[in-house]
Amino acid sequence: MLLRHIPFLKTVFIYSFTAFGGPQGHIGMMMKTFVQKRKDVTEDELLELNAFCQMLPGPSSTQTVTLIALKRGGIPLALITLLLWVMPAAIIMGAFSFLVHYFDTRDIQTNLFAYIRPMSVGFVCYAAAKMMQTSITHFATWCIMAGGLIATLAIRSPWVFPAILVLSGTISNFSNKRIPDPLVKPKPINWINLWVFAVIFIIAGVLSSLANAGKWEHKLVFNLFENFYRFGSIVFGGGQALLPMMLYQFVNMPHHNGLLAIVRPQDMLTGYGIVQAVPGPVFSVCSFIGGMALSNYGPSWQVLGCITTTIAVFLPSTLLLFFFFPIYENLKHHVIIFRALEGINAAVVGIIWASGLVLFQSIPFEWSNLVVVIITFSLLYHTKIPSPLIVVAWLLLGWSTH
Repeated sequence: MLLRHIPFLKTVFIYSFTAFGGPQGHIGMMMKTFVQKRKDVTEDELLELNAFCQMLPGPSSTQTVTLIALKRGGIPLALITLLLWVMPAAIIMGAFSFLVHYFDTRDIQTNLFAYIRPMSVGFVCYAAAKMMQTSITHFATWCIMAGGLIATLAIRSPWVFPAILVLSGTISNFSNKRIPDPLVKPKPINWINLWVFAVIFIIAGVLSSLANAGKWEHKLVFNLFENFYRFGSIVFGGGQALLPMMLYQFVNMPHHNGLLAIVRPQDMLTGYGIVQAVPGPVFSVCSFIGGMALSNYGPSWQVLGCITTTIAVFLPSTLLLFFFFPIYENLKHHVIIFRALEGINAAVVGIIWASGLVLFQSIPFEWSNLVVVIITFSLLYHTKIPSPLIVVAWLLLGWSTH
């Protein structure tokens, strides 16, 4: 059954090497790759999936890609897609942990990626502009989009995203013009995913506490799994919210798990800087942190650290995704949820515009960066050039001019 999905998996694999810019840039590439080119989902479906993932903890772009595969081929295809999407970035970030530890490299050469961040802004603007065509159709949706944009810029908190979506869905319910199609057959709810999530959460906490109390020889492995499983369970707002939580856990609470002597603040900042220039999910920085945490125990343990943190941080959000998505699919056929989607989709467009502005503000203002944004947007909007070729072109240009 999976053989007929090989072209899709091939596309995902290529996408994993060319998706720069974090979750903001990823949505633009998803629009170009899975909507415009392959037509795996429609623009409205992509908006819905992205909005749904904003309400869950964990890496939103990873969850969105996984849901595209889930709708196309069920859980087996979704799991393979998840691996293809996560592994390249995790391997790259794990390799950087060896480079930084053994060569004490603090200034990673970034000339190759000189134009990647402004290029990502172009992808964000393209996604927002295309989504406006289908989601911003009357005065109320224009107001919701503007409100979402302003709130995202004004309130720098990961909790602003679910709050905006709930409020926008409530506002759009004042309209009684939209009637949902009747639900023919409810989606089955697989409770095993929620039970597995809860059992692992409890066992990880117990083993970590026992390892600390008993001073187990390799207690750091249990500490790392518990910490990063918890991160993947409660972090809203994507990779941008992950770093502050790691700094709080490992720096402000060093006596809780004894990781301060192993994971230094400068190592976390180095990893976070590197991941900005690496394609794939921002959560792959956890592979770097895991490798650095166990680097003093030798290469084998360092590899184990990379694997442990990667599995721990992506596993809970995946289990929650598989549990809650069928519930969402059933609920959206109820009139309240169905009407809420109009407001939620409009708010997502505003959030994406705001993300583009925030991303552009983080770049040193130079006219060349603005030109890169405009050229990228124009190529995406007015031509059929594949997005990977656009990425490669900017990489080569950055390498040749810096």
